[in-house]
Amino acid sequence: IDTSHGISLQNGAVPGEQGKQEKSVKRGNWGNQIEFVLTSVGYAVGLGNVWRFPYLCYRNGGGAFMFPYFIMLVFCGIPLFFMELSFGQFASQGCLGVWRVSPMFKGVGYGMMVVSTYIGIYYNVVICIAFYYFFVSMTRVLPWTYCSNPWNTPDCVGVLDGNLSSRAALNITQLLNTTQKRTSPSEEYWRRYVLNLSDDIGNLGEVRLPLLGCLGVSWVVVFLCLIKGVKSSGKVVYFTATFPYVVLTILFVRGITLEGAVTGIMYYLTPQWDKILNAKVWGDAASQIFYSLGCAWGGLITMASYNKFNNNCYRDSIIISITNCATSVYAGFVIFSILGFMANHLGVDVSKVADHGPGLAFVAYPEALTLLPISPLWSILFFFMLILLGLGTQFCLLETLVTAIVDEVGNEWIIRKKTFVTLGVAVAGFLLGVPLTTQAGIYWLLLMDNYAASFSLVVISCIMCVAIMYIYGHRNYFKDIEMMLGFPPPLFFQICWRFISPAIIFFILIFTVIQYRPISYNEYVYPTWAISIGFLMALSSVICIPIYAIYKVCRSEGDTLLERLKNATKASKDWGPALPEHRSGRYAPAFSPSTESHLEVQPLQPEKGQSEAAAASPVQGSNGSAHSQDSRL
Repeated sequence: IDTSHGISLQNGAVPGEQGKQEKSVKRGNWGNQIEFVLTSVGYAVGLGNVWRFPYLCYRNGGGAFMFPYFIMLVFCGIPLFFMELSFGQFASQGCLGVWRVSPMFKGVGYGMMVVSTYIGIYYNVVICIAFYYFFVSMTRVLPWTYCSNPWNTPDCVGVLDGNLSSRAALNITQLLNTTQKRTSPSEEYWRRYVLNLSDDIGNLGEVRLPLLGCLGVSWVVVFLCLIKGVKSSGKVVYFTATFPYVVLTILFVRGITLEGAVTGIMYYLTPQWDKILNAKVWGDAASQIFYSLGCAWGGLITMASYNKFNNNCYRDSIIISITNCATSVYAGFVIFSILGFMANHLGVDVSKVADHGPGLAFVAYPEALTLLPISPLWSILFFFMLILLGLGTQFCLLETLVTAIVDEVGNEWIIRKKTFVTLGVAVAGFLLGVPLTTQAGIYWLLLMDNYAASFSLVVISCIMCVAIMYIYGHRNYFKDIEMMLGFPPPLFFQICWRFISPAIIFFILIFTVIQYRPISYNEYVYPTWAISIGFLMALSSVICIPIYAIYKVCRSEGDTLLERLKNATKASKDWGPALPEHRSGRYAPAFSPSTESHLEVQPLQPEKGQSEAAAASPVQGSNGSAHSQDSRL
């Protein structure tokens, strides 16, 4: 009976193995390694590289800011990036499935999903505004060039209007006074025409139909690119991830040939070394690295889960992280060369025209472009670049949610119907984005940007580090990586994962709390109720972690609380590589001596014997010891 049983079991394993293999095929893989790298670059390089980093750099001491920035990249950015990639690739699961490693912490995966949902909603609204500007740039004269439009006010003074040059004959102090009061035509176009801004966040007003149309366009584009999951998006990124660099280079060459460009770039790069002792500078550097790489959004785990099991994700993580930071620095040249040119033209200091966020992308930079010959061409290029940068990130945000849902349900039917899941998520995202296209939309957009995805990401990332390194056990994790890559993670990464990165993340958290200032937009200060909503959004993602942990502990087996905790944090049986041919070593299906004794005792009920044998086989615990699971029997 014993031998025949062994044979039948082995024979039974073969069809199962084929089924498993097909499952991986069904789930999909990247066509090749370049697709994965390009997708991850497109994901990490987003709007923040263009509109946040150059401003942070100029505000925090120019070239001196690069020093803390690169230190944070080496000690926090690259290690966290490698950790998330290896985590997703090892298990071939999205941000929920990977938590089989310690089921109690699955709430971290839900938290990532909530964060990705928030970011996905408002990120596409920013893309839709870029689409709008892209479409209106297709004219002979950009609509924000002159002050002669119906929406302009008497305060409006354009850089090209004749009245400025005649006034320059007056003494310079008067000129400076007028420039402080002046509003530019681009700002009035943005506030009074595109947004038709209301006076308060509670006063939604009407939906701006042009923006609503563009929002529809951007969701349709995202859906069509993801219609076949990573199979289709992997082809699209060949264009969306590389073309922004072409545009950046064109704008860079155009920028540095302008008069005053050098002044702008000096402003951006001149180091002020006294600022390096300021804690705020280090805090800004750490936060920027953290948010820019997209750690804790769930996207990195998802993208890596479509990799081949033995792919060298260590090399990938270093390439992608460094590309991301180099792009930020490069974009700074593009932005500041043109801002320097505009400041020179106006005869003011660069700091008067420098801005960040939507103000840079939709007010300061478009205004500077009006000074160039054939300005619509540069405008079309600039907004096309913003659209592509945004889409690269948006693909991954949507794919994260879809993959999490499909992997979680996990049956044949939903895998076949994955396109419909994608459609459902896209339609929901469009409907939730509609309030952001109203007259108060920009207030809500900035509220989500400041609260939904700031301190919650830091908490999620910190808990993820602790769960993998201390609950699952660093030795186990290093062994997993060795099994996957053929070498254990380098010593530097082992030290960073266990001590340095969690410490830096904790520092960012403390820093965020100390530095907290209530949000404002230009002169508008947000009311208390709006800020409360912001905090609720931030909490909604973090609260998933304790709620799920409590639920899991209550559902676990065990008589005492300690036993339940142990069972809730122990890696589940199906944790490990997805395909059987990769399940070697401690993941190999165990046939222990106890199996045979059970089978000999109960020859008449082989199925029962088998199931008991499976239960009796030792399962490796988090501390490396073997817990025999036959206590229940």
